[in-house]
Amino acid sequence: MPEPTINPQEKHWHRLPASEVAKLLGSDLAHGLAPDEARQRREHFGLNQLTPKAGKPAWLRFLLQFHQPLIYVLIASGTITAFLQEWVDSGVIFGVVLVNAVIGYIQESRAEDAIAALARMAASATIVLRGGIKQPLPAAELVPGDVVLLVPGDKVPADLRLFRARELMADESMLTGESLPVQKHTAHLERDAILAERINMAYAGTLVTGGQGAGVVIATGDQTETGRISRLIAHATDLSTPLTRKIEHFSAVMLYVILGLAVFTFAVGIWRGEPPVDMFMAAVALAVGAIPEGLPAAITITLAIGVSRMARRRAIIRKLPAVETLGGATVICSDKTGTLTENQMTVQEIYAGGEIFSVSGSGYAAHGKIRRDGEVVAPQGSLLACLTAGVLCNDAMLVERAGRREIAGDPTEGALLVAAEKGGLTLNELHVAFPRRDELPFDSRYQYMATLHEPQGGGAVIYVKGALEKILDRAVFMLDPDGNVVALDRAEIELHAHAMASRGLRVLALATGAAVDGQALDHRHLGKLVFIGLQGMIDPPRPEAIAAVKACHSAGIAVKMITGDHAVTAAAIARKLGLSGEGAPPLTGRQIDALSDAELRATVRVTTVFARVEPAQKLRLVEALQANGEIVAMTGDGVNDAPALKQADIGIAMGRGGTEVAKEAAAMLLTDDNFASIEAAVEEGRGVFDNLIKFITWTLPTNFGEGLVILVAIVLGVTLPITPLQILWINMTTAGVLGLMLAFEPIGKDVMRRPPRHPAAPILSPALMFRITLVSVLLTGGAFGLFMWEMAAGESLEQARTVAVNLFVMGELFYLFNCRSMTHSPFHVGFFSNPWLWGGVAMMIVLQLFFTYAPVMNHLFASAPIGLDDWARIISVSLAIYFVVEAEKAWRRGKA
Repeated sequence: MPEPTINPQEKHWHRLPASEVAKLLGSDLAHGLAPDEARQRREHFGLNQLTPKAGKPAWLRFLLQFHQPLIYVLIASGTITAFLQEWVDSGVIFGVVLVNAVIGYIQESRAEDAIAALARMAASATIVLRGGIKQPLPAAELVPGDVVLLVPGDKVPADLRLFRARELMADESMLTGESLPVQKHTAHLERDAILAERINMAYAGTLVTGGQGAGVVIATGDQTETGRISRLIAHATDLSTPLTRKIEHFSAVMLYVILGLAVFTFAVGIWRGEPPVDMFMAAVALAVGAIPEGLPAAITITLAIGVSRMARRRAIIRKLPAVETLGGATVICSDKTGTLTENQMTVQEIYAGGEIFSVSGSGYAAHGKIRRDGEVVAPQGSLLACLTAGVLCNDAMLVERAGRREIAGDPTEGALLVAAEKGGLTLNELHVAFPRRDELPFDSRYQYMATLHEPQGGGAVIYVKGALEKILDRAVFMLDPDGNVVALDRAEIELHAHAMASRGLRVLALATGAAVDGQALDHRHLGKLVFIGLQGMIDPPRPEAIAAVKACHSAGIAVKMITGDHAVTAAAIARKLGLSGEGAPPLTGRQIDALSDAELRATVRVTTVFARVEPAQKLRLVEALQANGEIVAMTGDGVNDAPALKQADIGIAMGRGGTEVAKEAAAMLLTDDNFASIEAAVEEGRGVFDNLIKFITWTLPTNFGEGLVILVAIVLGVTLPITPLQILWINMTTAGVLGLMLAFEPIGKDVMRRPPRHPAAPILSPALMFRITLVSVLLTGGAFGLFMWEMAAGESLEQARTVAVNLFVMGELFYLFNCRSMTHSPFHVGFFSNPWLWGGVAMMIVLQLFFTYAPVMNHLFASAPIGLDDWARIISVSLAIYFVVEAEKAWRRGKA
């Protein structure tokens, strides 16, 4: 056996003759590797399985969950409350920190899970030729140079250079996106043939659907095309989401502001000659007041509620921030096969007897009719003959699996069976009436299949199905509409065939001929055929996907199709979906490779259809869109989609028909594999973000107001109107009892009629920042004013502080209703449309009464009972805050 000269980096085995490949690999195509040689190679190359990328140790990944500005703020808050010996509050804060860290730690395992799923795909047995003996072996034991035998139903165990292929067909949709099985051959190809065009190769993880073949292993484990995708997944950047990026920036700014104000407060007090210890406690009070302890919990709970709502609408979230991310998506990149389309070949047009018939319905269910000029027709004449030929010259079967109708066999043949059923034909009756006596299987040399039948009434008939050119070369006659034999009009037939192909249809020609009784079927008998007709089929778009694309456009979201299928087919589907006409013609993978990064960024702005795209190119397209500032959602179901799913701001996998690899790489699953469910998910995502903004807009005035009260007191040199413990009471109770009720707000009516948020927009708009500042000042003025009123009236310090605390709480309570809508009054959204909010209001009132009048609370928080006149002033100031905010909203609506 010749010595191997294996180059594991060789990427162009398809360009070499099979004999030369065997020579380079030191293999013998007739006998395979010797057992000893195979053992040595396994020691050298290792097992045929994927190696997960070494990641950070578990303890480090867990500790890194705390490396965020918002977590720093929470840790500081927890430390301060512990310093104040408020162990319950400190425990709650640190509990929130710990829960967030655990959730983040679990989510970071997604890439490892995706690679593990890829590895499981290779865990199968295969037939190998070693030492001239055929033997079954675990796929993991294959080495470069092994000779592997392939039969229908096999999962290809490694990347193979084929040297024998007898009608070998392989389903490569999980790798290339090609919706139809690919016919394989063994001749060498051009060096620059893309992955989907390397038909002399068989790739690991793809499925053999027909024929037989043999190939020599040229790559195993990480060196296979599936292994290359594994590396792409491992190397794809695990991006933070728009929400987390904005929260991180917002938290960092807030951290600096709080620390700056605390230092300023301490410095002013020292400058005024106050005791350092007192000023330190005042600075602590300011920091405690300004830190929004409830914000992380509110974000988590609001997102969790969004997850629950999405699950009811058939979208399962695997990563909490993905809820909000989808709502902010500016571009949805979708795979074609199985996502925008049915992944079920369907006959849509028939040409027979010089007439054109349309076929309605989609998929493998026999729901649809055959029409001519819009009128339903009963098959007769040439149309009946065309449908009959499609059934009899056919090896596929329709089967029921798990309540769904599926095809056992070639999808194109399955489409012919369904078309006949739509015409009213009964498949079993046809097979009984025309029993098959002989056949010529599809042969790539002849590009047709032929069957011989002997009807019950006697005689013999041949049916032929295949490529138009080959059928026409053997035909001399054709059928007219009534089924009569007339002279062949080749030009007319070719004109219609070209028109069908230009619309993305795959065209099959059907013909018939006479046979001699008792003789076996032979290619020589197919010399004077009668052309019957054409059937044009396509993997059709989902009807609901068409509506969903339109809805996305109305919401200002661009939809782009990225597929491994042919450009003509992709363009035809795009036209049906409403994607054509939005930009440039389809861009192919080969054209993508020819573009620089800058050129690609410019091209993706105007191109909506990308065809013959390979996995690395999908990843590059997503990166180009992100470089343009887009928030990218990527949908897909195949292995080839996984790297781009992970790179996208949110990856969306198909839960029913998607591969395990795609599911593990995605942040969201669609349980019904329906692109239309994305519209519902976008709506929910936008609603979640709206509710988060409502909470932030509601909670910050309290924090800023509390900080301002401390700051003003220090500057004026007066007693603090509220203590650090009272501030903690306000923050922890109002955030949980009042603020979280905003998470249950119903989705706004106009949420899908407005464009997505600009990716660069801050989390709070200038108008909302103005409102937050306005309410902060009003709360500060109200609390400070009432505190001074009580002190001037001779009330005790405890009573005055109790009034100030209740003013903050009641002010927040009334302001909560303002925040139910950022632009309209609460009556616009329905005053009672959120029953949770009313429950929170009632509970908050009870808690404040307990805070004010319960002796134990008076002791713990230094509060004191107050009179009805005090409550009247508190309610009056709180109502004034409500009306001022509503007046500001009305003023802005008037300006708009």
